[in-house]
Amino acid sequence: MELMSTILPEDTVSYLEYLIDDYFFLIAAALLVVELIRYGIKKQFTRNLLGDTITNFVTLSMFVSLSVLVATAYTGVFFYVYDNFRLTDFPITGWTLLGCLILADLAYYWEHRFLHSNGLAWGTHTVHHSSPHFNISVAYRFGPLDWLFPLFFHLPLVLLGFHPLVVFLCEVVVQVYQTLLHTEVVKKLPRPIEAVFNTPSHHRVHHGKNRQYLDTNYAGILIIWDRMFGTFAREEEKVRYGIFPAVNSFNPIKVFFSGYTKLAEQFWNAPSWSYRLQLLIRPPIWAWQQEQKRKREAQ
Repeated sequence: MELMSTILPEDTVSYLEYLIDDYFFLIAAALLVVELIRYGIKKQFTRNLLGDTITNFVTLSMFVSLSVLVATAYTGVFFYVYDNFRLTDFPITGWTLLGCLILADLAYYWEHRFLHSNGLAWGTHTVHHSSPHFNISVAYRFGPLDWLFPLFFHLPLVLLGFHPLVVFLCEVVVQVYQTLLHTEVVKKLPRPIEAVFNTPSHHRVHHGKNRQYLDTNYAGILIIWDRMFGTFAREEEKVRYGIFPAVNSFNPIKVFFSGYTKLAEQFWNAPSWSYRLQLLIRPPIWAWQQEQKRKREAQ
């Protein structure tokens, strides 16, 4: 208990973020090798799988390139709000790290749910869901604006009084945990773990395009958020991965911009400006339903 109350220097927090963010990628790469070997043993290793895996890492490099360009501004906004508008001042201790992590996980739930709730945000997040496979490389499949939306959901933590470096560290921890969930190697874990924590089983459901799996299991670390807010679904029937319509391409540039390319096409073919506004603010299922309705009327 006394250790949890010890004041930590900012350099320690920065170093922890560096260790987790940079070195975990090597661990993820090793886990991917294990998964690929498993595919080979089960005779499921195909050119399609290899192409998809390469595409995932190319989209990662494109995402990182964009993130580097905006990193200074992103960091600057957090520190500006913290220096000028924070409501209180939480010392950096084990307890505040734990408290911030829980709140950051809750913020991630609502951010993730937001990404599925409207066409503008789905345009970037759809890239992550567009893979027909499910392995740890899919965790690194990013869209062009994936760096933007976390700002709005994690900035309130800085406003509350958590140091920006603490918030950044907690964001990294949630993302690293999420990365580990992208696997079919791990089946279901013991019931108490499945009840409280997000698991590969729960996250497979989130990536499913099965009707009963749509818009469920948005959690980062704790699945209790989905249970609390009515978005939880269990893995029951076999999960089918991907989106409607499928991208059907290994061209990383096409994949990276596929969501907003589709949105631009919908804008161009929209019957009115009111319809275009709906495309931005309504869930993506709305646009699909409208397209199906127009096709039926045209027959």
